[in-house]
Amino acid sequence: MSSISTAAAGSPSGTGPSAAPNLGGRSRPGERVIETVLMLSAMLSVVITIGILIALIEPVLHFFGQVPFGEFFATGGRFAVLPLVAGTLMVTVIALLVAIPLGLGAAMYLSEYASRRARKLLKPTVELLAGVPSVVYGFFALTFVTPTLLQGILDLDVNFTNALSAGLVLGVMIIPTIASLAEDAMSAVPQAMRQGSFAMGANRMQTTLRVVFPAALSGIAAAIVLGLSRAVGETMIVALASGAQKNLSADPREGMQLMTGFIAQTAGGENPVGSVEYNALFAVGLLLFVMTLVINIVSIALVRRYRQVY
Repeated sequence: MSSISTAAAGSPSGTGPSAAPNLGGRSRPGERVIETVLMLSAMLSVVITIGILIALIEPVLHFFGQVPFGEFFATGGRFAVLPLVAGTLMVTVIALLVAIPLGLGAAMYLSEYASRRARKLLKPTVELLAGVPSVVYGFFALTFVTPTLLQGILDLDVNFTNALSAGLVLGVMIIPTIASLAEDAMSAVPQAMRQGSFAMGANRMQTTLRVVFPAALSGIAAAIVLGLSRAVGETMIVALASGAQKNLSADPREGMQLMTGFIAQTAGGENPVGSVEYNALFAVGLLLFVMTLVINIVSIALVRRYRQVY
């Protein structure tokens, strides 16, 4: 015992067998290069965002120099934006009503119920929907969803272009985003939490809903908000399926123009560059940019509020 004590007392601090390794030594040759590249990538994202704002602000100032704010934020009129905002929100809500239950259901199955072989097959299949061009979804809404599903099978009195069809197909398009990210968040929950729930007598469904789902809530919330951002910014589906006329209506069976559809139509070349009509698309684009920014800020706040570290 005395020899052990003497050896322990005589050994310099940090050099004994139980001393923690020194992690603050010299970095490897390539680490500084990698760190610089990552920093430049982050700075480039900020610069691009600032560049987008600069490109939008000048035409917007010219637009509001000719069109009053009251005429822009009005319910009717040539430059009224509220019908566009209302149509965007309506289609987005319909899309989320489709995508959230199906996306989270798919995530729960892939994370908690599917075998390894089934997961390896089904997850790439679900994510494959994200690779389908949005214009294909738009034609699908025009040629199948409206005439066959809504007017035929469901026998609904809907217009050829309508918000309901656009919202349904848009919901299908964002299912892979929600399902994939939510499944990743649920799979990251430690297995010990599931085992503890099973040990208490809970079945698989109770464990999924009361243990895994709350533990992965931050990732699930981020997946939903990211899907929401994707839905708000989608262009081709709504441009083809929802209509090209402003319509401040609460009936999704009617056609209505959305913000992205208005931008696509205005930028089609019929309006001269620098005209009031042309500058209007920048005003709508800036408003859409602000809406998306707010959604992203809410997403970050939710993730930080409910994040759990294991």
